[in-house]
Amino acid sequence: MEKLRAAVLELEAEDVDRIDLRELSALIDRQQAKLCEVAHRATTRGEHLLEGRTPTGWVKAACRVSGPAAAERLRVGDHLQSMPRVAEAARRGEIGYQATAVICGFRDKLREDLRPNINQEFWVEKANEGSVEDLRWLEQHTRYVVDPDSFDHQIEEDWDKRFLKISESGGMFHITGVLDRNGGTALRTAIESLAKPLGAGDARLPKQRRADALTEIVHHAMDKGSLPRRHGARPHVAVHTTIEGLKRALGASASHFENGIPVSSKTVQRLACDGVMHRVLKADSMVINLGRAVRTAQPAQWRALKARHKTCAAPGCDRPVGWTSAHHLEFWSEGGQTDLSKMVPLCYFHHRLVHEGGWQVVRVGDRVQFLPPDQPVMIRRRWGEWRRAA
Repeated sequence: MEKLRAAVLELEAEDVDRIDLRELSALIDRQQAKLCEVAHRATTRGEHLLEGRTPTGWVKAACRVSGPAAAERLRVGDHLQSMPRVAEAARRGEIGYQATAVICGFRDKLREDLRPNINQEFWVEKANEGSVEDLRWLEQHTRYVVDPDSFDHQIEEDWDKRFLKISESGGMFHITGVLDRNGGTALRTAIESLAKPLGAGDARLPKQRRADALTEIVHHAMDKGSLPRRHGARPHVAVHTTIEGLKRALGASASHFENGIPVSSKTVQRLACDGVMHRVLKADSMVINLGRAVRTAQPAQWRALKARHKTCAAPGCDRPVGWTSAHHLEFWSEGGQTDLSKMVPLCYFHHRLVHEGGWQVVRVGDRVQFLPPDQPVMIRRRWGEWRRAA
């Protein structure tokens, strides 16, 4: 005890700025494990009876901690007696006190006849990684091994907790939800496969790439036409606009989605690059003629684009051509022709970068070059007009 007091006094006298945080944390963890063993031994000897207290009440008063914390220390001290490998790892600082408490806490829940089946080396190896998530995984893994019925019951309880809420506020959509382990793993895997940076010029934050990845997944599912039809039509994003709005004419009425939310004219131009157009003529707000739906990029042209390109045409982008849209090098809404030689496939991110982001795509021989907004390039049209490249 004298050595311990001396060590504590030396530590208290040490300049705070000179103390190494990792060493201090490891020291406290080791002493916490020792405290648990001391508390357990003392209550085993009956020292709490001298004060007329319960074991938990005595430790609570002696250590000046809460009741649950006192019970936890007694539990840890008890289990460390029969788990020598875990106890030694705790004493050496190989695993932290929190990891030790989680191991002992879960072991306390196991049935008495199954306790010898626990692989202590496995516990220590996982606990040594120091992550609470790893310890939670370890708890579930062990429960699956020793009590599969309890594990299956937990899976069903988790399934009942699932929900997804989508709300709109000020034109932005807020998504809140909880998925079960199967759905969550599938969604995370799909998003991570699409959330990598697309080329050297991709300055998006990781959270922004994940948001774009989710949008890509949704658009791809709708474009494939495999979703259930409603009212005879496959799910799609409908935009209401006018010729003036499509050309971004001054004073034109705002374009809007089918739910009434206004949308940027630049976004409308991007969607018009490769979409289905319906011509509707009105007179005094009444429909007098409904034209046939026509795609801006014809199926034959798409087949030719897929034969020419394997991926998005943007440099460094690995998106498959099946995940792209046909972009007009000269904006279709501004008179650009839907000719195969004047179209390139662009993924969702790069297509938006061109229309809403102000980037330009210029054909240079057999390849295309992307130019940021601060490097405008002017091209001359056949009839002599000079205009900004798309």
